[in-house]
Amino acid sequence: MDEKKGKNNEKYFKDWIEDEKGKRIYKKKITGKFGWYAVYEKAVDNNEKTISFKQNVYDENDKLREVHQKYPIDTGHKKL
Repeated sequence: MDEKKGKNNEKYFKDWIEDEKGKRIYKKKITGKFGWYAVYEKAVDNNEKTISFKQNVYDENDKLREVHQKYPIDTGHKKL
């Protein structure tokens, strides 16, 4: 594992899970206007190389409203 990248990800995201093979999924919640919020989700391999990065947008009732995959291919916002 790239210790420097891992420490930076842990510092920024604060919340993560790790599987038995060393892959991690980092999450960070950002609150927005009118009770809506976004959860940024970054998946990395056991060397801290980014596999995927996406943003999930939830409404004030915790219902998923939009998904925006940013990496590996930026698909733009998809309203659900």
